[in-house]
This record gives sequence, C-alpha cells and structure tokens, in this order.
Amino acid sequence: MDKLIIWHNPRCRKSREGLAMTQKLAEEKNLAVKIRKYLDQPPTQEELKVVLKMLGMKPIELVRTKEAIWKENFKAKDLTDDQIIEAMAQYPKLIERPVVIYKNKAVLARPAEKVLELF
Repeated sequence: MDKLIIWHNPRCRKSREGLAMTQKLAEEKNLAVKIRKYLDQPPTQEELKVVLKMLGMKPIELVRTKEAIWKENFKAKDLTDDQIIEAMAQYPKLIERPVVIYKNKAVLARPAEKVLELF
C-alpha cells in the first residue's frame, strides 16, 4: 500500500492542521499515513537534500528564520546551501512544517490544503 509521509510536530497548530488534511486525504485515497515526529527523528542531511529537491525549494526557504536558534546562531552569517542543510539536520526545530511526502513529490502543507497538490 502506498503511503503519505508527514514530518510532524504535534505541538504546532499548522502541523496538526496539515496532519488532519493528510489523514482525510489518505482515507479518501485508501492510503496509509506514516507520521514522522521529526524533532524526535531528525532527517539526515541526505534526506533533507532529497526532500528539498522534491519540494523544488532552496534550503533557506525551508528554514524557520524567526526561531531563536536561527537568529542567535546563523542569521548574520553568509551560509552556503550545504551549511543551511547541516544546520537543519543539527537543529530540526529550524525545519518549517509540516512537510508531506508522497511517492517522489513533497509539499510544505502551509496552508493544509497544499496537500492536495500531491495528486
């Protein structure tokens, strides 16, 4: 059975909305949903590179630039894409959420309806 994968943070309202939409869509399409609490299971740098390619985004576009970790450690620096990816792998709280992946496509589900773009 095909499955939708969601990088989810249960403490985030936008992520919960994205999860609800993902689960509803999965039910309609008879798909499984795999929830990855990415703060507990951070993506590797390689996984981030693959997902960024699926998203069609530059690394900085997936960064939560308002996070204290970013402001204190990275904001003033001129970072390469690889350094930004390294920062997200080291500090997964910096990753914008929720990311929903299906087959070889991914969306940043903000707003939650963006999940529909996977089909």
